[in-house]
Amino acid sequence: MKNTWIPLAAVAALVIAVYACATHPGVRESLSRNAADSYYNLLVQGFRAGHLSLNKDVPPGLAQLADPYDPIANAPYRVAPYRLHDLTYYKGRFYLYWGVTPALLLFWPAVALTGRYLFHSQAVTIFCAIGFLASVGLLRALWRRYFAEVSVGVVAACALALGLATGVPVMLSRADVYEIPISCGYMLTMLTLAAIWCALHEPERRCRWLAAASIAYGLAVGARPSLLFGAIILLVPVIQTWREQRRVWAVLLAGIIPIGLIGLGLMLYNAGRFDSPFEFGAHYQVTGGRQVTLQLFSPRYFWFNFRVYFLEPARWSALFPFVHDIAVPPLPAGYGLVERPFGVLLNIPLVWLALAVPLAWRNRPGTADSPLRSFVTTVALLFGMDALTLVFFYSSCLRYEVDFLPALVLLAAIGILNVERALAPTPRSGLADHPARRRAARWGWGLLLVFSVAFNLFANIENSIENRHNLGTALIEDGRLTEAVQLYEQTLRIAPYLSAAHYNLGVALARLGRQQEAMAQWEQALQIDPDDAEAHYNLGLALSQAGRIPQAIAHYEQALRIKPDFTEARTALAHLQAGQ
Repeated sequence: MKNTWIPLAAVAALVIAVYACATHPGVRESLSRNAADSYYNLLVQGFRAGHLSLNKDVPPGLAQLADPYDPIANAPYRVAPYRLHDLTYYKGRFYLYWGVTPALLLFWPAVALTGRYLFHSQAVTIFCAIGFLASVGLLRALWRRYFAEVSVGVVAACALALGLATGVPVMLSRADVYEIPISCGYMLTMLTLAAIWCALHEPERRCRWLAAASIAYGLAVGARPSLLFGAIILLVPVIQTWREQRRVWAVLLAGIIPIGLIGLGLMLYNAGRFDSPFEFGAHYQVTGGRQVTLQLFSPRYFWFNFRVYFLEPARWSALFPFVHDIAVPPLPAGYGLVERPFGVLLNIPLVWLALAVPLAWRNRPGTADSPLRSFVTTVALLFGMDALTLVFFYSSCLRYEVDFLPALVLLAAIGILNVERALAPTPRSGLADHPARRRAARWGWGLLLVFSVAFNLFANIENSIENRHNLGTALIEDGRLTEAVQLYEQTLRIAPYLSAAHYNLGVALARLGRQQEAMAQWEQALQIDPDDAEAHYNLGLALSQAGRIPQAIAHYEQALRIKPDFTEARTALAHLQAGQ
C-alpha cells in the first residue's frame, strides 16, 4: 500500500479547509470581536483568579430582583447592553452550565502558552478538525486490517463522508458557545473509539489503551453530560478479554477507574458551584423560560424527537441555497426549543449503508473477525446510546445531532467497505466476470454520498444566512444602523427570498431617516410574506407620515386582520380614522 496515504491526506486537507471556510462566529463574538469577553474565556479568567465562577460582574439590577429566573423580570439583562442570555446565575455569581472540559483542554492552555485568548469559533474548528482526523485514522486502520481488497479511491470517498456528511458542516454555520461542548465531545468520542480499537487489537497493551479510552470518554462527559450513557462502550474490550479467556479484572479496572475519578471530579466541581454534585447549572439559567420547572426528560417527547431527528425531510426549493427547514410537527406538552433539526434518514441517506455492516463477517475465519465484531458493536452502541438520550430530551437542535451522527456515518463507511469487499474481483468472491455489479453498487453509494454531502453544505449556507440575519438584528439593537444596513444588503444578495431580512433592513433604513428606501423594503417583505403584520404596521406608519392616509389605513386594517391583538396598529388606525 505504498503512497496510499496521499489520497487520504488530500481529502483530509480538503475537509479541514472546508471547515475553516464554513465556520461562522456567533452573534456575541461578531459584535465584540474581543475573545477575552467570550464565555469560556471568562471562565478561564475565573479559574486563574482562584474561583469557579466567571470573571464577570453581576449587574446590580439583576442581583436585586426578587426572582432572577423570572423570564419577564430578567428580560432586560438578556439583551443589549448586558447580553447575559443563557448564563447560569447562582448566589450572586455567574457560571456556565456548559461542560468544563473545553476550558481545561484548550482555552486555558491556549492563553497560558500564547498569552492570547481563542475565539469560540476557532475552538469549534479545532475540535472538529481533530475529531475528523481521528475518524480518518480509524478508517485507515479498518481498511488496512480488514478490507485490503478495497481501492484507495473508495476509502478516500469514505473519508470525505466522515468529514462532510456528519452534520459537522451544518453545526459550523454558527460556532458559538453552544457548539463548543458538542464539538469537544465529538473530538473526544472519536479519540475514545481510536483507543478502543487499539485495545481490541493489541491485547498485550489492552489495559493501557482502555485506560486512555476511559480518560477520553470521561472528559467527553465533562464536556457534554448527555454522553454519559455512551460510556457503556468501555465494557466492550472487557467482554472481548473474557471471550479470549484472559484475566478480566485488570482490564475492567482500567476501564472504570479513570472515568470514575473524572466523574468524582465533576461531582466535586458541581458541589463547589451549586451545592449539589448532580447540578450542572441548567436550572439556574438566565433565559427566556423558567428552567427549574421544566421536565427535561420524558417519554412523551420520544416520538416527536424521533421524527425530527430521523424522519422529517428538509424542504427543497429552486431558490439558492435550495435547502430549507423541516416542517415542524405539533409539539408535545411541555416541550421546549426546536432549533432547525433535520431527519438524518432522508436528508443524509448515506447512513442507510450502515445496514450493510453484517457483510463484514462474510467469508472470514471464525476468530479472525472477533475484534472487528467488537469494534463495530462499540460504534453501534455509541450511536444508539447517544441517540436514545436525545429522543427523550425536551428540546431538539441541529447541533445535537453531532452527538450521534458521526458514529452512524462511521458505520455507513464500514458498510461501504463491506459492499466493496463483497463485490471485489477475487477468487473468493467469484465476481471477476461481473464488473457491472461493482459499477452499479458504486454508483448507488456514490450518489447517496454526493446527496448527503450536498445537503450538509447547502444547510450550512442556509443556517449561516440565518446567523447573519440574527447578527443584523443585534446590530440594530446596539444602534449600529449603518453596519446593519450593509449586512442586510449583503445577506439579501445571497437570499433575496428572506422576508424578515427585508423587514429588518427597512427598520434600519427608517431609523437612519431613509424613509422611501425603508418603505420599498417593507413592500418587498410583504410580496414574499403577505401575512407579516409588523411589516403592514410599519408601512402604514410610514404612509401616514407621508400623508397617504387611505393606503395607511388599509395596511393598519390588514395588520389587525392578521394579528387582532396588535395594540399599536389599533391605536394608530383609530387616530387616523378620528382625524378624517
